Amino acid sequence: MRQTVPVRRTIAFLHAHPDDEALLTGGTIARLAGQGHRVLIVTATDGGAGLVSPASAQDADEVAVIRRAELAHSARALGAVGVTHLGYADSGLDGVGSSSTPGLAAAGGRVFAGVPVEEAASRVAEILHEERVACLVGYDAAGGYGHPDHLQVHRVARRAVDIAGTPLLLEASLPGEVFRTVGRAAQFGSRLVPAIPGAAIRSWTTAYRRRRELTHRIDVRPVLAAKHEALMAHTSQASGGLRTIDLLLRLPGPLFEVVAGTEWFVGPANPLSRWYRHPLQSLPPTPPGAPA
Repeated sequence: MRQTVPVRRTIAFLHAHPDDEALLTGGTIARLAGQGHRVLIVTATDGGAGLVSPASAQDADEVAVIRRAELAHSARALGAVGVTHLGYADSGLDGVGSSSTPGLAAAGGRVFAGVPVEEAASRVAEILHEERVACLVGYDAAGGYGHPDHLQVHRVARRAVDIAGTPLLLEASLPGEVFRTVGRAAQFGSRLVPAIPGAAIRSWTTAYRRRRELTHRIDVRPVLAAKHEALMAHTSQASGGLRTIDLLLRLPGPLFEVVAGTEWFVGPANPLSRWYRHPLQSLPPTPPGAPA
């Protein structure tokens, strides 16, 4: 049986920090936008606790301003119609922030990971309801690599679709087998070389989902130019060390296509084949007479 793509819809992507939208879902955003769907990006934090490259290192309070501007550029490159900022402070890797956390005062002294799920989910649900969103994209149960803000996105997205009655939730992920292999090797290396932070890399062994748990495999190679431009927009994250964006942008074209040309999601299981090939193929059909 041939799977059909639904009519044009509004899709919202909930992300933890600026640059996550390009890394995890940039190709999918560009693909949907290119097909005429209306794509919204919602970010929980301004990424103020993140590292920036030496060339971008300024006063700590300016980091959030820099990263928000980069996100706006990325969204335009991907074809998203707008960006909504929830305005919470970046929780950092420890999940609690500190008095020196950029943006903490503006966020009422609360980091995203510490906000009650019901509060944040209600705010996201308002967006879903007002924008008549047919599909919300969040993160998998592992929070990808386990960042506290990513774990909170997972919880908030699940609750938000329940509150709003949004028809479809997809959770961005990757096949975790490669991360488990690298994690085990890195843990072994940390025992031999104490300078390697064993505690920091233990999360690699539980990162993302097993390949058999993934339900959507999206080919984004036709829109890789847009994804590459979105990655390039995050200049504060694209130089000055071993950072994911930096490493991706250093890849030769053919290798970049192999590494970045597929995006993965967890959603409703596909009864027809192993993976859905379009992000909206698992969207329930619109009842007759209902608005599309």
